[in-house]
Amino acid sequence: MDNNLNDNSKDLMKIIQSKFPRLSKGQKLIAEYILKSYDKAAFMTAAKLGVSVGVSESTVVRFANELGFSGYPKLQKALQELIKNKLTTVQRLELSNDYVSEGYALKGVLKADIENIRATLEKINYNTFEDVVNKIFEAKRIYIIGLRSSTALAEFLGFYLNIILQNVKTVGYGISDIFEQMINLEEGDLVIGIGFPRYASRTIDALAFAQGRGADVVAITDSLLSPLASKADYSLIAHSNMASFVDSLVAPLSVINALIIAVGMREKQSIANTFNSLESIWKEYNVYSYNNRNVGED
Repeated sequence: MDNNLNDNSKDLMKIIQSKFPRLSKGQKLIAEYILKSYDKAAFMTAAKLGVSVGVSESTVVRFANELGFSGYPKLQKALQELIKNKLTTVQRLELSNDYVSEGYALKGVLKADIENIRATLEKINYNTFEDVVNKIFEAKRIYIIGLRSSTALAEFLGFYLNIILQNVKTVGYGISDIFEQMINLEEGDLVIGIGFPRYASRTIDALAFAQGRGADVVAITDSLLSPLASKADYSLIAHSNMASFVDSLVAPLSVINALIIAVGMREKQSIANTFNSLESIWKEYNVYSYNNRNVGED
């Protein structure tokens, strides 16, 4: 089951139900709890799940093995895949009490983000990454769209790519509708869509619109099963497993950083000239503080 985690997470409840008659008494308690409260179980450790149903941690591990998983973390990840786009923000807020213990938010969130980056590093397709870099240079125009919590990612990517290439437009909510901002989109252009659970429907619509116009589409998202990936020619997958009501955007931002640097490395001289000009402008108009006095100087 581990090799097809995303595919099989959809049928996880059916698998539990089909195996239920053959489970031990303790395992049946776990199965009943998951079937009833899988949204809570998805964010519990094996030990906490055991305490909640009155069985040992080892029984929880054996239950995961009985379902075909190599360990409890794999079962937990399948449960998270099953629910992550279905939870409301209120439900996610309630779950955060189980996922990040009170007083340990800093450690819990940092460890979760480290895991997201590690998982992204292991699973991202390097060939696809290089294809996306090539497409960025081939495109006549580049449109970047990321809405709701992904707005910050889209703005960040757009800011730096526009400094390097000058043919980049960041699409977002404003006076003009999304589609009005993309009215000149055509074959030869590139659209980069950024979205993570809960996926913004307008981003998905924009990628479908781009497909219809014959443009190339890149998705930066959390899974090949993501609705953004289904509308894309190229998908860069970054893990964003949530620790609470706040989306984890650390791994996606890291992938975007890598994309910016990969593009920049091909345009070193151009970037050097651009930043030399910008430094003069920034200094003239006091964009940044240039006060280098040591602390304590008069």
